[in-house]
Amino acid sequence: MSSYVNPDALVSTEWLAEHLKAPDLRIVDASWYLPTMSRNGKQEYADAHIPGAVFFDIDEIADTDVPLPHMLPSPEKFATRMRRLGIGDGNRIVVYDGSDVHLSAPRAWWMFRVFGHNDVAVLNGGFKKWKAEGRPVEDLPPLPRERHFTARRNDLLVRDIEQVRGNMSNPREQVVDARSKGRFDGTEPEPRIGLRGGHIPGSLNVPSSLMTDPQTGLFQSADVLQDIFTKAGIDLNKPVVNTCGSGVSACILTLGMHLLGHRQVAVYDGSWTEWGGRADLPADVA
Repeated sequence: MSSYVNPDALVSTEWLAEHLKAPDLRIVDASWYLPTMSRNGKQEYADAHIPGAVFFDIDEIADTDVPLPHMLPSPEKFATRMRRLGIGDGNRIVVYDGSDVHLSAPRAWWMFRVFGHNDVAVLNGGFKKWKAEGRPVEDLPPLPRERHFTARRNDLLVRDIEQVRGNMSNPREQVVDARSKGRFDGTEPEPRIGLRGGHIPGSLNVPSSLMTDPQTGLFQSADVLQDIFTKAGIDLNKPVVNTCGSGVSACILTLGMHLLGHRQVAVYDGSWTEWGGRADLPADVA
């Protein structure tokens, strides 16, 4: 059985429980849910979270001057928000969310990496596993002390709409869509009202839910991840751009590929909300 090439991108609930009070550790609750899920990440954090965790609001730690949801903020805004959360240079960061399938924690993990902070991991199994094991929770927000956070954007990890459109005529990167097969095929409605169905022409489909073992809630083993990507027609020796509905679940695929050691993986930040919202851009359906 193969092992992860980058196992440090995940930590277990056991590891986190043992290191909960480590002075250099910062715990981040990045819970966020699709509009159709009828859940509120911020309210759930207020009700209960892992002791010491701060709330990472992907809708606010974003470029709020554009109409697209939770697009990457400027390095300056990201650094300011991290300082306020008490997250600084030299911290080991562990991110989690409250979903069943690691929905939004990988987005925060990716954002930290985009802004140059690579010492970040996702809690394997998330808050659901933590609670199921009877581990401690609290409802009091921490009072973080501001820390200096250096943010430098790594553009190798991000793609914009023009880069993705240019790749269609000169395909050097494989485009992989993390949405469900129904949404990819255009047979299921998009959760955002009025958004057309379908996918970017030439893209491949790997639903992000496949990254998680449905029985345990843990990330799939290296062998299973490799098999999933191979069966989808993806060559992990070549560059990949991951996309999804709004740039969140694409990061789940990105984490899966990172665990396997893939170095050339980017996320199309605007994803289908941007592409599918543009009538001048082509879309394929089943």
